[in-house]
Amino acid sequence: MSSLPPPSPDQAFCHVSALESGFIDLPLHLVLSTADPSLNQKIIAPSLSFLIRHSKHTDKNFLFDLGIRKDWESYPPSVVQRINTIYKDSIWIPNDVCDSLAKGGLSPTDIDTVCVSHLYWDHVSTAAPFTNSTFILGADSKDLLESQSQSTNSGKTNAFAHDIPLSRIRFLPSPKDESQLYIPIGPFLGFDYFNDGSLYIVDAPGRARGHINVLVRTSPDGGWIYLAGDSAHHWGLVTGDSDIACHDGFGCVHEDKEKAKEHIGKIRELMEVPRVKVLLAHDERWYNEHKGSEAFWPGVIQSA
Repeated sequence: MSSLPPPSPDQAFCHVSALESGFIDLPLHLVLSTADPSLNQKIIAPSLSFLIRHSKHTDKNFLFDLGIRKDWESYPPSVVQRINTIYKDSIWIPNDVCDSLAKGGLSPTDIDTVCVSHLYWDHVSTAAPFTNSTFILGADSKDLLESQSQSTNSGKTNAFAHDIPLSRIRFLPSPKDESQLYIPIGPFLGFDYFNDGSLYIVDAPGRARGHINVLVRTSPDGGWIYLAGDSAHHWGLVTGDSDIACHDGFGCVHEDKEKAKEHIGKIRELMEVPRVKVLLAHDERWYNEHKGSEAFWPGVIQSA
């Protein structure tokens, strides 16, 4: 079993609050190999964002993912076409991330840092309101942005969308090229963002180029939350009850299925560590257990 670094004296940690940022009627056969397409099984999958506040830098607000934008028809035409093809009449956004922040008295201009797990449409919303934010993207997102431009020019539909000003993007160094900046953290390689052991940005390959997760220390005495993004779209993949689905024509929701399976295995290993909570970006199970609770901003997810 992998271990996580023990707390140091006067250990810094972070408060994590969930934010509603849209919902998707998710057909299970798209993500689970065990789901029968003829049964048309669906779950109402939330698109969750997370507000992270440092215990010592109390004036800093760190946001992980932005969810879905209310005016989703304003995504690039190729993305709108994809949404209409797969999710027509199956997404709704009663509260976007800005609405959810406002419930606790914050506006987008109060957010210093937006860390985007990956550039799929249901995680990037719109950058327009976040005028004071620096945006953190995984290293391989650079290549993804280039391929997005090529796909758009060719008329090919894709799931990528962003309107982040390039001048405000901070691309993380690659674990391959800058390994001295990454350290083993449990079963992963992580970048110590605040340089105090309170938050690690984790390389999370498989879902899409540049996909990243966040491991957050949530107490001064050993509690953690792992924000897994789209490493898995359903808990059946984490538990091993199902394999990742692949389809003729549609393909696989993961860009690299084998790397995704390997990373899911590491998440499974992390779950053996005491006092670790794992949350998925579309965590239907967790949402149904906690909706309307103090886990949502302005409340805080209780540490394990």
